[in-house]
Amino acid sequence: MTHILIADDHPLFRAALTQALRELVPGAKLVEVATLDAVHDWLDSNPDTDLVLLDLHMPGSHGLAGLASIRCRHPAVAVAMISANDDPAVISRAIDFGAQAFIPKSAAPGEISAALNAVFACETWVPPALQGRAQIASVRDQDLSRRLASLTPQQYRVLELVAQGQLNKQIADRMGIQERTVKAHLQAIFEKLGARNRTQAGVFLRQLELTDPARQIEVV
Repeated sequence: MTHILIADDHPLFRAALTQALRELVPGAKLVEVATLDAVHDWLDSNPDTDLVLLDLHMPGSHGLAGLASIRCRHPAVAVAMISANDDPAVISRAIDFGAQAFIPKSAAPGEISAALNAVFACETWVPPALQGRAQIASVRDQDLSRRLASLTPQQYRVLELVAQGQLNKQIADRMGIQERTVKAHLQAIFEKLGARNRTQAGVFLRQLELTDPARQIEVV
């Protein structure tokens, strides 16, 4: 049985996508969640999940940080991004950071089906209208992707908590490990990322953040 996790914080879109998937992938087990933490909780308990359909912007995930987090902590699970943002530069970055497909929220059922078929065939899919417009990943993105991919799942989790401003003791309590283990993870993180301190390490994750045009509020 195919297991698909739908991660989006908009209930109406999530329900519509679930209904479409019931028709496109008959018999599949479909699970809905609304936050990145819920994604990780599900994948921790269900590592045999075949695919995560991940919203580009949702609670706990701003831009490509959520994608990088899943790819690092659950590398065996395929991830397809879903978003109203069809900027070729954003799509290129998503693919470079490990997404196997980028599906616009305006995609027709036929396009969603094509994307799923590509993912299940271990291929990469982007909207036909944008094929050929995808930009070559920058040297910075390629380097950042390589460095983040070198982190172990626990090291990546420590990095996430560091970026949130948590101290070593707080991280240790949150992860259920010794504080000296946190320090050892940090040392390894600094070496792999080429960072000199916690602030620089946190910057690596912030480079993955993207502005969500749909959620900007104009301040007068």
